[in-house]
Amino acid sequence: QVRLVQSGGGLVQPGGSLRLSCAASGFSLSDYDITWYRQAPGKERELVATIPGGVGGLYYDNSVKGRFTISRDNLLNTVFLQMNSLKPMDTAVYTCNAPAVDSWGQGAQVTVSS
Repeated sequence: QVRLVQSGGGLVQPGGSLRLSCAASGFSLSDYDITWYRQAPGKERELVATIPGGVGGLYYDNSVKGRFTISRDNLLNTVFLQMNSLKPMDTAVYTCNAPAVDSWGQGAQVTVSS
């Protein structure tokens, strides 16, 4: 069964850091593009970052460049989103997605507030 299970998220003060994890079962993450999305209340879902399954560069939305890092651990079959220098505007539900296998994580709330 193809599945993505997320962990991480929570409440952090502005300037703080969080790491989100997206673990796959039923398929190998290294073979597919994996994307992190986020959706803030009352706003459209937006793409945050993508890591390719094969060769190719990482993609980041301009709003997170230099602050967020997407990475993959093939042994753990897990993709990570390291989020540093967090801002209140980063508050949203973050969800990982593997479009080629039509699989979504369950979502994780990230709240940046003092």
